[in-house]
Amino acid sequence: MVELVEVEDESFEQKQAGPEENEDDYYTDTDSEISTDDEDDIPDEETLTDRLLALRDIIPPTTRSYISNKVETTTGWIKSGLLFSGKTLWVVSTSALLLGVPWALAFAEEQQVIEMENEMKMREQGSREILNPDASTAGALNAQLNAQVKPAL
Repeated sequence: MVELVEVEDESFEQKQAGPEENEDDYYTDTDSEISTDDEDDIPDEETLTDRLLALRDIIPPTTRSYISNKVETTTGWIKSGLLFSGKTLWVVSTSALLLGVPWALAFAEEQQVIEMENEMKMREQGSREILNPDASTAGALNAQLNAQVKPAL
């Protein structure tokens, strides 16, 4: 049979360094004794990602998996939406180019033809007026103006 014997450590018997029995004398309310060394405890090489990775020990695994699933679902929806909108934009723009450009060219050409026809009609009317001034509308307009004008006495 084994017998256990308690052995006391000598370091527990020595008095530890620190405040005296009366701790009220040790602490004062002056600002000069407050140190800002707490801010310097952060290593310079620690990054934000290192801090975020350290948080995984704090958050329970079920919560982490829930958050991870929600983030993956959201990113999946966003990717799908962007892909769909990109494909839709491609189809609309190529269709507009393939159908719209030829239509615009045909429309512009037809407008030119209409303008040329109007110009030809105006030339024909002008040549008729020159050849037959009495039957023209200019002659009729001139007759009306002469009838309205009265000589001033």
